[in-house]
This record gives sequence, C-alpha cells and structure tokens, in this order.
Amino acid sequence: EDVKEIKENGKVEKKKKKKKKRNGEGEEGEAMAVREQYLGLAAAPAPEFDLEAELDVEELRQEHGWNEFEEDSTNIICQLLGSFKDPLILMLLASAAISVATKQYDDAISIFVAVVIVTLVGFIQEYRSEKSLDALNNLVPPIAHCLRNGVTQDILARELVPGDIVEIGLGDRVPADIRILQCTGLEIDESSFTGETVPRSKQCQPVSTNKGELNELTNIAFMGTLVCNGRGKGIVIGTGYNTQFGEIFALMESEEAPKTPLQRNMDKLGKHLSIISFIIIGIIVLVGFCMGQPIQDLLTIGVSLAVAAIPEGLPIVVTVTLALGVIRMSRKQAIVRKLPSVETLGCVTVLCVDKTGTLTKNEMTVSEVTSASGVTYKVTGTGYF
Repeated sequence: EDVKEIKENGKVEKKKKKKKKRNGEGEEGEAMAVREQYLGLAAAPAPEFDLEAELDVEELRQEHGWNEFEEDSTNIICQLLGSFKDPLILMLLASAAISVATKQYDDAISIFVAVVIVTLVGFIQEYRSEKSLDALNNLVPPIAHCLRNGVTQDILARELVPGDIVEIGLGDRVPADIRILQCTGLEIDESSFTGETVPRSKQCQPVSTNKGELNELTNIAFMGTLVCNGRGKGIVIGTGYNTQFGEIFALMESEEAPKTPLQRNMDKLGKHLSIISFIIIGIIVLVGFCMGQPIQDLLTIGVSLAVAAIPEGLPIVVTVTLALGVIRMSRKQAIVRKLPSVETLGCVTVLCVDKTGTLTKNEMTVSEVTSASGVTYKVTGTGYF
C-alpha cells in the first residue's frame, strides 16, 4: 500500500457509509466497515511515504470535516425559554393568567415574581457553569506536530486531515487515529479507550489479530490517548467522528439524559395538583349550580381555589436550595452543569468504579513485617514495589 491509498481510504469509507445509510444498515454496519478498514491498515506493511507529497487540504477537509466534535450549542434565549418546560412552572403561569383575567392582580404579581426568581436563578447558575467549562476547554488548545506538504509545522489539532504525517512524543495527546510508521520506545496510555491502566507498547510492524479487536492493534495510536514514553511518527487515518473516540462520542450524544429523581417527583406533583384542582373546581361548580348560585360567582370561587392550591413558593425553595448546592460544589473545584444533578448525588446508593487508579494507586507498600519467630515489626516511610 502507498500513501495515496491511505489518504483516499477515509474518503472511500465515507462514501460507503453514506450508501449504507441509504440502504438502512445503520450505525452497526458503519462500525463494522470502520473496523475492517483499521484491521486492513494494521495488517499492511508500513507504507513508504513521500515527505514531499502534496495534500489537497481543503478538499480533504470538505470531505471529512474538521478534526473535532460539535457539541449542541443552544441559543441563550432558547436556553432561557427551556426553563419554562417544567410542569409546575407552566401551572404557575396558567394560574397567573387566570388571576389577571379575574382581576386578582395581587396574586398574579406574586406568582409572576416567583416564576421570574426560579427561572433566573436556575438559568444564571447553569449559564455560569457552561462558561466555566468553555473556559477550561479553551485554556490549552491541542496542538499537533504535523508534516504537511514537506513542511514541519505546529498546527491546531482540529485542522488535521487524513494523510497528514504527525509526530508524537512524551506527554503528547494523540490528536487523531494514526497508523504508526516509525517509533522508538513508544508507550501510550490507552486507559481512556480500553480502561487498562498499564501503558501499551507500540510498534510500526504489521499486526493481524483473529479476534478483530481494535485495542489489540499495537501499530495504531488512537485519538485522545496519552504518550507516556518514547517518540513516534505516523500517518493520520481517521479524524473527528471517523475515529474510535468519535464513535464513543457519537454514542454518548445519542443517549438522552434521564430525569433525576427530583425532576420525576416534581413532575408527578405538578400532574397531581392539576388533576386535584380540576376535580375540586368541577365539584364546586356542580354543587353551586344545583343550589342555584350564579355561574360567574362559581367560576370565580373555583379559580381562586385552584390558584390557592398551587404552591408558588415550592419552586423557589427547590431552585435556591439546588443553587446553594452548586455553589458549595464549586468551592470544592467541581463544576455542575445542571442544577438537578446536585440532588442526584444524594441519591447514589451503589458506586461502581474501576478500583486501580481510581480508589487505589497500584502501589503496594509494606506496612508490617512478621518474622519466623512471630515477632512483628511496623514499617514506616514511603515507597512501593
């Protein structure tokens, strides 16, 4: 194989993906096609690449897109209006409208103030969290050491295209999926990809596996992994959503975040209050009508009772309490994007984690020694096997 085949491989693969989407094979067929592509590249000899080869960067970028992942960016106005989707907030707005219609302006103003407080507190806190995350993401823009069109240059990782030659060294994040062409003592931490804490040794020789597992391909460096030792050089074979990390990102995007226990309980409370209010109004109007009372007076009484049944202070109490929780978390250097997530932490009963590297450091330290005669010695100090 030569460089041209590798450069065009992603383009051909993308055309196949489009065809499969039209045929309705879906994501599973796409994943299999990408897997076959990577297995083929890993089993092929390291190509004799031409450092002076010309790349049509604009055409490749138009074909494959930028080497980045697009997050859903919601307009500020849409984000603010999204705060009014809560059933209890909708009930408060409806009761405020009814109060205005019945000329009960005091009730309407108090309810409206409660809604404004709830929406603004939640919106401002979540907006600040989003901005903090954006600041962290932009703090150190990822740079790639790239050889393109015979010129070695440092470019933003998002500008990489298939066919670029990338150099990686100690401490670098692999900017894209690359087929390693040259390496010296290269070891890469793939824990973010495979979960294994031990760095994986890499090579540039052809690799074939009967299992078809991509994490067994020792001559491919995957996007997002960390170089722990050595140096290497390789050709980009996948960028953006066409990488293995991109597949994981796409799966995470497709999953809808479930509602928290607090949100479910608040929704249930709102529905129950609505049902009970309508039943009470119906009973009062029916009884009053049977007793010969004026319809207008009956409707006024029923609406007043319905408005009084809605706890306009409850959303304020809940929102302020969650906001205080977010502020306390921020003091512990933790950013919470959504207010209800704070309550979810308190509902955790079982925590499933990878022990090594998370709860432990993979360091075995001697703390006590017992001799053959039964004498026990305490060992102090630092160090581990």
